[in-house]
Amino acid sequence: MAHFSPENFQTCAIGMLLGRAAILKDRTLDWHLESEGVTAAQFKVLIIVTQYQVDTPAELCRYLGLDSGSMTRMLDRLEQKELIVRNRCADDRRQVRLALTADGQRLADRLPEIGAAAMNEL
Repeated sequence: MAHFSPENFQTCAIGMLLGRAAILKDRTLDWHLESEGVTAAQFKVLIIVTQYQVDTPAELCRYLGLDSGSMTRMLDRLEQKELIVRNRCADDRRQVRLALTADGQRLADRLPEIGAAAMNEL
């Protein structure tokens, strides 16, 4: 059974509502992360690297739906903040492996608590 029709599409714009919810979530996360010096977007990268053991930029792109240019800029910022390092793969120098620094790991250990506090506000 179809839930949408041309007549109710405007009032049932679930895509728009989901988008607005995502914006609210990111703003709430940004507020909670401000003292840590990272953004909601950077939080997502650190969480995925930590919790899912993702260690390549390409795999992060797939998880987050970002293009490689956006991911490169994101990783540049995290590297400047000394939260991650990029290492060339010994077997294939074209590949880069990601790893958290000691500071990155300390922050990553606190992220679930920060994320939970932010989500409880929604």
